[in-house]
Amino acid sequence: MHKTHAKYHLGQVVRHRKHPFRGVVFDVDAMFSNTEEWYQSIPEGSRPAKDQPFYHLLAENDQSYYIAYVSEQNLVPDDTGEPVEHPDLQDIFGDFQGGFYQLQVELN
Repeated sequence: MHKTHAKYHLGQVVRHRKHPFRGVVFDVDAMFSNTEEWYQSIPEGSRPAKDQPFYHLLAENDQSYYIAYVSEQNLVPDDTGEPVEHPDLQDIFGDFQGGFYQLQVELN
């Protein structure tokens, strides 16, 4: 069944359900929109369904900053109240308030 509403919002801080990283949502695809090669690189037993929202995150872990593409089923809200330190945040977002970053630029 295709889900039509995203659970998480632009600027929201989330974390991965299974892997030790968190990030800020900067874009949402209503359903899977990455390459088939990327999808097939996920171990078969761990592949998420394609018919759910997928989120583009400015992500961080203990070692690095990067862009992550994560299915809704693999995300949970980050309740630490701590800001994310990704160096590209300032290009899109303004202040961090109440677990969200305020949009600073107009998106299409």
